[in-house]
Amino acid sequence: MPTGESRLDRMIARLTTQRACLASAAALIAGVPGAVLEVGLGKGRTYSHLRLLFPDRDIWAFDREVHAPDFSRPADDRIILGDFRQSMPDAVGSLPSPVALIHADIGTEKRRGDDELARFVGQTLGPLLAPGGLMVGDRETEPPACARLDAPPVALPDGIAPWPYFLYRRT
Repeated sequence: MPTGESRLDRMIARLTTQRACLASAAALIAGVPGAVLEVGLGKGRTYSHLRLLFPDRDIWAFDREVHAPDFSRPADDRIILGDFRQSMPDAVGSLPSPVALIHADIGTEKRRGDDELARFVGQTLGPLLAPGGLMVGDRETEPPACARLDAPPVALPDGIAPWPYFLYRRT
C-alpha cells in the first residue's frame, strides 16, 4: 500500500475490489449450475450483494456467530455456525452440490493465520465446486493443495485499485 494511505482509503479500495471481483465472478459463472457459499457472513453486507447478483441461487453462509441483521442474512437453516475447522468438514455432506461460487472473506490483521485458514477452506470446500465454478477470496490459497483449482488465479477485473483479491476457477 502506498505511504500516506489512510485506513479509510484501504477499506474503500478493499470493498471496491471485492465488489468488482464479485461482479466479474457473476459473469464468469453465469452458465455454471450450483449454489453460492459465503464464508465469513459478518454483518451481511456481502451476502446482501450476493442476493442481488444471484437472485435464483441458493446461498449458504458460514461464520463463527451471527452478527448480521435478519434482513441481511440467509434463513437459519442456511447458516452454518462455529469454528470453520470444525463446522466445514461436518457440513460438507449436507451442502448442496455442485457449488458455483465460494466467496471467502476471511482476512484479519493476522496474516499467517489467515493464510492457513484460506488453505483449509480451499481444501475443504474446493472439491464441491462445479467445473467452471469459482473460489473468490481476500486471501491467496495454494491451488495444488486445493483440489482441482487452476493455477494461476483468474485475472482481476480491469480498473480496480491494487488490492489483494484472488479468483480461482475449477478445471
